[in-house]
Amino acid sequence: MTSRRVLLDRSSSALDIRTRVGEWIEAQVPEAWRAAAPAGRDAIRAVRSREAYDAWYPTFAESGLAVSTWPVEYGGLDLTPEQAQISEQILAPHNLGRLNPLGLNNTAPALFLYGTEAQRLRFLPPLVRNEERWCQMFSEPGAGSDLASLAMRATRDGDEWVLSGQKVWSTWAHISEFAVCLARTDPSVPKRRGITYFVVDLRVPGVEVRSLRHIGGEIDFNEVFLDDVRIPDAFRIGAENDGWRVAGATLAGERQMVSGSGSGGVDRIGGAGSARLVRLARENGRWADVRVRQELMRVYGEERIRGWTNQRVSANAKAGVHPGPAASMGKIHQGELNQRIQLLATDLLGVDAAAWPAGEDESWAASMPFEVAGMLRSRANTIEGGTSEVNRNIVGEKVLGLAREPDPYRDTPWQEVPRS
Repeated sequence: MTSRRVLLDRSSSALDIRTRVGEWIEAQVPEAWRAAAPAGRDAIRAVRSREAYDAWYPTFAESGLAVSTWPVEYGGLDLTPEQAQISEQILAPHNLGRLNPLGLNNTAPALFLYGTEAQRLRFLPPLVRNEERWCQMFSEPGAGSDLASLAMRATRDGDEWVLSGQKVWSTWAHISEFAVCLARTDPSVPKRRGITYFVVDLRVPGVEVRSLRHIGGEIDFNEVFLDDVRIPDAFRIGAENDGWRVAGATLAGERQMVSGSGSGGVDRIGGAGSARLVRLARENGRWADVRVRQELMRVYGEERIRGWTNQRVSANAKAGVHPGPAASMGKIHQGELNQRIQLLATDLLGVDAAAWPAGEDESWAASMPFEVAGMLRSRANTIEGGTSEVNRNIVGEKVLGLAREPDPYRDTPWQEVPRS
């Protein structure tokens, strides 16, 4: 325990929680950040740089408030979901976002459901402190929407595994220390039964990360090559050949993470929200157009509904309830809604969306209007976290109980399935 940990537990009353969280904010959150909080997120970001927040973040992690429902030994406070909601209400005005979102939302669910106690103690505390950052290596050039057809091989060699193959679209792999990875361990059985789930240290010999600059000029995505990479069997999560079931925990967490406002993960991957668009329309005179106001209110209303829905799912997740297929509904709505919001943003800009001064550095998009950058980035929203088509299948089959899509190769050994 450290002096910066908030002294709360399951016996704490609502008054205790409000008092102690408030005292912690007063003592640990820098004064300038606290002063800006009543004016909202933009005001906070005006006085709080990303570098300053990264440097301060261990203070938040050590408090236990970042993952307050997690057990104490993993970095939390072991609070109930109801207690955590009270804590979040006090923290909310200060916009204390959780760093390492792929670790918190993608890796942690698999560790909690299928990891060993030794694995949880090894990986979760530094993950919470953002000391070890995580990415996800699932998709491959020939296995995107049909993820179960993946071809990366893992061969056992005593107490180690040897992994070889290629992954692609691995978000933030270039700034991560660890990755969760799916690999084919038995090609003689149907595709979903011969996959195993591993943790890969990206700093070991044989790992090569190549960044992919996307249309907006920034780098989020990467392709990763593994050439006879050796990892210990202690880095296998779940049983051998049972990785498809383990991956379900990660995929549900990922879909919830990219479901937008209130999801508890990455609130908006790419671009402005509707509130910013309202300000833009007022500033440039477009607010006078009744059709513009109607469209702005339409997306504003949808954004609020999405946020409330996500808050319910997020509350269950914080309580340790697996989000499951319900996360797909929020992911579908968020991806398509955000694309409409970002297209509306560029429409509000008018000709300013078509041309802008050239940037002086190698990133040609350095001086691109924020709204244009958001529109370009949003094109990925209906692909990342599982395409909208795949997620609609999940909702149809797992939520509505409809029949599965026909698959003539469902029970065919992977090595006998035709592949392009």
